[in-house]
Amino acid sequence: MLYLFYLFAAISVIAALVVVAAKSPINSVIALVVCFLSIAAHYILLNAQFLAMVHVIVYTGAIIVLFLFVIMLLNLNSIVEERKPVIVRVLSVVTGGLFFLVLLAATRQGLGTPVPAGFDPGIGLVHRIGTALFTQFLLPFEVSSVLFLSAMAGAMMLAKKDGTENVNLPPSSEPDDSAA
Repeated sequence: MLYLFYLFAAISVIAALVVVAAKSPINSVIALVVCFLSIAAHYILLNAQFLAMVHVIVYTGAIIVLFLFVIMLLNLNSIVEERKPVIVRVLSVVTGGLFFLVLLAATRQGLGTPVPAGFDPGIGLVHRIGTALFTQFLLPFEVSSVLFLSAMAGAMMLAKKDGTENVNLPPSSEPDDSAA
């Protein structure tokens, strides 16, 4: 288990560095997908399968599609970034190294700690979340769904054109009064 944690942590860090260092925005987004998937693997290691699947669906699916859409819409591949000064690159490497050392020291303190006595291993499973959602939190769940539905209807009404313009209708065949 610990080796899997270190493997996925290394994948996350390397993918995050590629996100920042990639010259092409498309390559950066693909590296971000790899980083998000490795974070989802961490959730699975923590026995939070529901959170992992929501993470994959929401972030790796929807948000990445949005990023790619914006990149392609703005045509960011055509923009070539000029080289940064040497001092900026050196300071970024030093700052990243110091952050890594602090992170390593923080994780060294947490390794080898025993599992608490009251820890429930089924806490992040879908069955538990669904049971709590549809028993204890049913009213807030239904109120939020009605709120989201009304927000979608309101957004559609705001986005709709004015009702006086009927663009899709053919011109009327009534005689024109201005000719008389």
